[in-house]
Amino acid sequence: MITAVHTVVYAEDPEAARAFFRDVLRWQNIDAHEGWLIFATGPSELGVHPTEGAPTHEISLLCDDLEPTMAELSGRGARFAGEIVEREFGRCVDMCVPGAGTMLLYQPRHPIAYALPSREG
Repeated sequence: MITAVHTVVYAEDPEAARAFFRDVLRWQNIDAHEGWLIFATGPSELGVHPTEGAPTHEISLLCDDLEPTMAELSGRGARFAGEIVEREFGRCVDMCVPGAGTMLLYQPRHPIAYALPSREG
């Protein structure tokens, strides 16, 4: 059946975005062909939310403790847009991804689905 979720990030500067995921986030990767890196992102979960307009999709990165994560990533060159915001679902900040805008980095307040045991059948 389904074995994984493949996420695609569209970037104006794909080399800069790939370098960020490789060097700053230090995600393991494989070279699919000619420098086209595919990253192992670790556990994942998917939420479905209502929309009033055309359907869109977004990527958020989760962490256990926001401030230490931000400090470590800043030490590797990450930049953040704005301050930490308290939201109903967690503590959040926008992380700048070179050549690809921002991604939400957050410390969830909600139960996490990726820790659930797998269902077979």
